[in-house]
Amino acid sequence: MAARRLQAPAVATAVVALALLCGLASAAAAKPKPKPTPKPGGGGEIVITVTIRWRRDYKVACKDKGGPDCHVGCPKECPNKCLVSCTRCRSFCTCDMVPGTTCGDPRFTGGDGNTFYFHGKKGQNFCILSDADLHINAHFIGNHNADLNRDFTWVQALGIAFGNHTFYIGAHKAATWDEEEDHIQVAFDGEPVDVDPVMNARWAPRGLPGLSVTRTADVNTVMVELDGVFAISANAVPVTDEDDRVHRYGRTDKDSLVHLDLGFKFWNLTGDVDGVLGQTYGPGYVSKLDIGAKMPIMGGAPRYLSSGLFATDCAVSKFQTALAAAAASY
Repeated sequence: MAARRLQAPAVATAVVALALLCGLASAAAAKPKPKPTPKPGGGGEIVITVTIRWRRDYKVACKDKGGPDCHVGCPKECPNKCLVSCTRCRSFCTCDMVPGTTCGDPRFTGGDGNTFYFHGKKGQNFCILSDADLHINAHFIGNHNADLNRDFTWVQALGIAFGNHTFYIGAHKAATWDEEEDHIQVAFDGEPVDVDPVMNARWAPRGLPGLSVTRTADVNTVMVELDGVFAISANAVPVTDEDDRVHRYGRTDKDSLVHLDLGFKFWNLTGDVDGVLGQTYGPGYVSKLDIGAKMPIMGGAPRYLSSGLFATDCAVSKFQTALAAAAASY
């Protein structure tokens, strides 16, 4: 399934992209309020990946009129691409120290703040979060590395189930990466979602106004929100020349390995939430990872394996609504 590919002019400047993030994050900045007691399963700051092409430093004005301007630049460790939090006026390298992110050769930062790798297997689907009313699977693409005896993998798509609905976010394959072409595909209940290729363009279904898709750049970056349930930022990116050179991922001229860098925020999760990422939001979660390791790895992949992108049959599934009609493959 594929949504209509939108041929747009160049992506809007990073200044505007950062300003949007400020608007998303600054609603409470003008009138500070006491911090509420966190509910079980909450957490995770929604983030947007920002690519800076020409300059490292920008003056970003938050939409909140009472808030100060924020001068940000990407850290020296990642001068051309980083994550920015307007509320804290800080930038981070992708996936560093920000709860609720997933990127690259899947590197997760959990709700507990610990970062780990989950390799999974190419061509398969794994439940990254499963709760009573929300289930999220990730489809992995990749290349097999014989020397390491494992697959290099990336998240190519998400299959989200909530109530009796499904939502798809994916990055379509491209032999050669073109940053002015839109590689994001979105669908709601099996029907393609068409969002104008203009920053801040927004789509919401008539029957479910709490659900929305907003472009946070002209192409390749969207924010998907379901009021009171989740907010997900998705950014389609390729494996870069430098990453391929350093890690020997095996990228070819037939596949630029376009995948999704993701940021998550969840509300009202139950104490039973599970999944690769979901379990880290549980109130009693204790990490079993070797945090001192250079590359902490979460194992147990068979526990999270799902039979399809919208299937809710992984061993740790908590989802309570049957969605047989939505189990069609993508």
